[in-house]
Amino acid sequence: MPRSVLIIEDNKDIASLIAIHLRDSGYDVTIEHSGDTGLERFKAGRFRLVVLDLMLPVLDGLSICRMIREFDRTVSILILTAKASELDRVLGLEIGADDYMTKPFSIREFIARVNALFRRIDAAARIAAENPAQEGSAAHLIDVGSIHIDIQKRQVAVNEKAIYLTAREFELLLHFARNPGRVYSRIELLEQVWGYAFEGYEHTVNTHINRLRAKIERDPKNPVFIKTIWGCGYKMAD
Repeated sequence: MPRSVLIIEDNKDIASLIAIHLRDSGYDVTIEHSGDTGLERFKAGRFRLVVLDLMLPVLDGLSICRMIREFDRTVSILILTAKASELDRVLGLEIGADDYMTKPFSIREFIARVNALFRRIDAAARIAAENPAQEGSAAHLIDVGSIHIDIQKRQVAVNEKAIYLTAREFELLLHFARNPGRVYSRIELLEQVWGYAFEGYEHTVNTHINRLRAKIERDPKNPVFIKTIWGCGYKMAD
């Protein structure tokens, strides 16, 4: 499948800048400058990544993100916005974004994040192709206490109740579940799950951990599965 990216950004200079660098990096890029046309273009095409501004004419980015997730749970979404508050970041990740960058931004870091997202996308597709699910096979299943993970279908259930995770939340949970008892620093998680590690972005890990706990823990303030190891990082209880 082509390495297709849809940019929904009303600032034409920013859209053109990131499109140039994405195309130079081998990506197939489409640009839309308003929320309504961006959503329609997404529904009409086959995109693997959406770069999404939040403050858009006609239809805002958060609404678009929510609608895209209702339409397609597998496409990756990178929010690129001037809205830099922690509340905005948490809300964007909560409704389904895989990553969140604020303006002004480093184009080098932006490309690194896009590359990291596509490495995860490509790895998931490769695993699915090489390991087709077979009835009765447990090779693609992981159970951690009451958490059941189906790697092939990218589905998670807690106490036999299906829960919705964003692509990044799923990858984070899977990483912990495959390595129970191992302590990971925030920088290590950025490197191994996000595919990049830029100083100052450790809060991204914190936000995702909090959202993941809210979905899998009975009491997120007293987690049973994903433990905080003070001064070190996090681990999956073994």
